[in-house]
Amino acid sequence: MTGSLGFVEANGLRFAYLEEGSGPLVLLLHGFPDTAHTWDDLRPRIAARGYRAVSPFMRGYHPSEVPSADASQEVLARDVLTLISALGASEAVVIGHDWGAGAAYSAAALGPDRVSKLITLAIPHPATLKPALRKVWGVRHFAAYKFPGAAKRFARNDFAALPAIYRRWSPTWNPPSSEFDAVRSCFSHPGSLDAAMGYYRAFSPLPSPSLKTRITVPTVVFCGLDDPLAEPSDYRRAARMFSGEYMIEEVPGGHFMHREHPEVFAERVLLHL
Repeated sequence: MTGSLGFVEANGLRFAYLEEGSGPLVLLLHGFPDTAHTWDDLRPRIAARGYRAVSPFMRGYHPSEVPSADASQEVLARDVLTLISALGASEAVVIGHDWGAGAAYSAAALGPDRVSKLITLAIPHPATLKPALRKVWGVRHFAAYKFPGAAKRFARNDFAALPAIYRRWSPTWNPPSSEFDAVRSCFSHPGSLDAAMGYYRAFSPLPSPSLKTRITVPTVVFCGLDDPLAEPSDYRRAARMFSGEYMIEEVPGGHFMHREHPEVFAERVLLHL
């Protein structure tokens, strides 16, 4: 494991985080099914460029505290903004993947003075997504995880659902079983997997207020060219939600592009810091 483990109170919750380097803050937000370790390759590269790279375990993901209630989109946004303050910074570059991307979009809309640059991966701005049969089928887990017992079903057979999800969302990637060790460890702790499912239970297909607000901060969105769900045209359509600089980076890989092709991805990200 790279990075030192720290803890901080933010938005009424105790967050754990991995940290490397010193300098301006870069906050890296993970998604599902993932942990702060998804950034283990990128975090030291950012630190080597003179930044303080911090990747928190999102709310409910062990060793962060398990909340007493499911988190809405607005709560996730305020997690980001209060983490920036709790870490002693006035602003940060925010990088988000999957649910972390959604939280990052909302945070940039709510607190543009706190987000100096926004970088997102694999998720076009949610307010601009258009339903299509293939895409609805690809995100069927959004419905499945709302049902009671979803966490128990996901955990069956030593989390057999984990590699299945990665194959579905990144079909050109064939990672070793060890790639999922950090997630299995996190979800083995009581409450953490159910808390992660809580993101889906609280999800509404109607955009929340922060997702209806145009983003003014400079933004770079990363599109995986092998992603079976999010296509370059989806990111181009999303441009209407941004009144500031908006750039699309097309890179090889699927939903987990940053782990499929870490060298290529890191090279492109570092150009934008």
